[in-house]
Amino acid sequence: MTRTTAGTPAPETPASRAARIGDAALALLVERGMRGLTHRAVDERAGLPQGSTSNHARTRQALLETAVRRQVQREAEVLTPHELPGPESGGDALVDALALALHRYLTDHRSLLVSRYELALEATRRPELRTFFDSAGSTFHTPLIAMMAAAGSAEPERHALSLIAWSEGLMFSCAAGSFHAAVPSRAELRTGIDELMRGMLGDLA
Repeated sequence: MTRTTAGTPAPETPASRAARIGDAALALLVERGMRGLTHRAVDERAGLPQGSTSNHARTRQALLETAVRRQVQREAEVLTPHELPGPESGGDALVDALALALHRYLTDHRSLLVSRYELALEATRRPELRTFFDSAGSTFHTPLIAMMAAAGSAEPERHALSLIAWSEGLMFSCAAGSFHAAVPSRAELRTGIDELMRGMLGDLA
């Protein structure tokens, strides 16, 4: 069994190397846009020897998939598992969790929103990336549909779509649109989500 001594960094694993490359790719998308995302630029941004990114992701499609995979991992950390309500928690718990997530995005994770928009736009031009991007996004959609059903929705898929569209529109407006200088408070976000949920479901449990 290999041990590391105090002060000696642990050896890099394939998973940590992939995360390092993914983080560098997302940072480049935020700083330079899609045209600035190249294998060489990722090597430089990540502080890796030249050719490292090409060894991990040989094609541009593979590099984009690495970026999407890392995007999903980092977005999953915006709300930690213990903060996510179970389907039995009711509508009020869902409103609280969504307000918390939106507020964190807009105050601490704006760069994740920008990289997501870059990847989403590129997916509209690359059918092979569209499939991968949509599959990755389903990890967020599926639990939300289940939560909406548990909150009493008779049409959980349609209501989940409405909630996602409202949330995405608000985040875009506040991160990259005309309201970029005005971040709603968590209480304001909760009020907006509550109004939307009550409009769809009536009184919340």
